[in-house]
Amino acid sequence: MKKLLFLVFVILFACNSKSEKNDYFEDISENDIKLFPPKPGDWLYSRKEKGQTFEQFVKSKHTIPTKENNIIYLQPLGQFDSLQMKQIELVREYLQIFFQLKTNTLEDISNDVIPKQARRIGPDQNEQFLAGFILDSVLKKERPQNGIGLMALTEVDLYPKPEWSFVFGLASYRDRIAVSSIYRLYDKRLQNKDFTLCLERLLKICSHEIGHMFGLYHCIDADCVMNGTNSLSETDEHTLRLCSNCQRKLNSGIKYDNKKRLTELEKYFERNNLTTGKQLMEKDLKSIQ
Repeated sequence: MKKLLFLVFVILFACNSKSEKNDYFEDISENDIKLFPPKPGDWLYSRKEKGQTFEQFVKSKHTIPTKENNIIYLQPLGQFDSLQMKQIELVREYLQIFFQLKTNTLEDISNDVIPKQARRIGPDQNEQFLAGFILDSVLKKERPQNGIGLMALTEVDLYPKPEWSFVFGLASYRDRIAVSSIYRLYDKRLQNKDFTLCLERLLKICSHEIGHMFGLYHCIDADCVMNGTNSLSETDEHTLRLCSNCQRKLNSGIKYDNKKRLTELEKYFERNNLTTGKQLMEKDLKSIQ
């Protein structure tokens, strides 16, 4: 009889835990903001994306952390000044909180690893690196054995192929590697006056690309950091926050404590004067109380 009662208790506890977890996503869904119809120049104006339901995500082949592969790595590529290095460290800290996975920064790699045939002077008369070369010939060799994802950050502009003028970044989600450039995130030179704006842009770009590595498609339902963007101005319009559906997807694989993540994000945004991000986390925290 005691064994039977214990079994009933375990089943009820498991059901309640599952219900509480699902309630979290339902509760914060009230803070999702529906996307406005796209205007000319926006990502979705010329791209008819189908999006991704939670059920489609679960059935898809996507990356899940294991004991052997559970660390996100950042790879600085180039020569960064002190403010840029400060931003890279803040990005590392943010990604560790955002994905609730340990995140490490590797030793800098010199721009000398980029050969002449993978460089050019672009349409704006600035030097550019071929993004695909960095993925295939640099990052594939550099990813640590325990790395679940590797993102390079370069201070030099990037281009994906000869007919393109530039690209903010490029990724191979199958190989779980990506490269992003900070070159176009500020005007000529990063300064204290634009530090916060540039940091916010970099946080959006990095969390978006690594989100893809974990199997998240572009979000087409709500204002979300997984929205596709065509320009820096469109990136600025979108939020740092993952919508409730994308949070549900991410949590199903990584299985972190949702409240702990929100609380840590709120404190991070407060420390770094990211007012909008702090307000968004406050709203989500209020919704689950």
